Amino acid sequence: MAGLVDSFGASLDDLDVTWTRTAPGGLEDALADAVVEPVVGAPLPFEGLSLPDWIPVHPTASELEAARTGVTGAGGGIAEYGTLIVQSRPGGDEPVSLYPERHVAVLRASDLVSGVPEALAFLGEEFAAGRDSAVFATGMSATADMGETVRGVHGPREVHVVIVEDGDGNEPGGGEP
Repeated sequence: MAGLVDSFGASLDDLDVTWTRTAPGGLEDALADAVVEPVVGAPLPFEGLSLPDWIPVHPTASELEAARTGVTGAGGGIAEYGTLIVQSRPGGDEPVSLYPERHVAVLRASDLVSGVPEALAFLGEEFAAGRDSAVFATGMSATADMGETVRGVHGPREVHVVIVEDGDGNEPGGGEP
């Protein structure tokens, strides 16, 4: 597992995506360091992990419009590319991950895979179970349609990933927000 986290972190570094590694007990502190207020979130899809009370979930349209940071869970990550798998869920993951200028994705280390074939196998299982909508997000939104590269046109200008380790102690690591 540590090898996948290190590989994923190196890929995130190459994309100028900041990241933090923490144990479940350090999630609230890691999020406090990663967000820019005002913040909104979507409920985390992980058993035993939830967003702290100070991050409102199920935001209204006006809260979403005012938010500078959106916090969501990521169903998986592809270590080779630093790619997040953001799944569409009733909790509003897609708008919360796309509209604010900063997306903070919470990813369990155990949900990392090494490459695209493993990610497609994971998605095949998800689709078979009826969870059939996902976006592969690699870095921040960018386009060069009109010449010069512009960030944040079709999504967040900044991305920060909080990797939650399987364990009890707080294990800080990775880039700073």
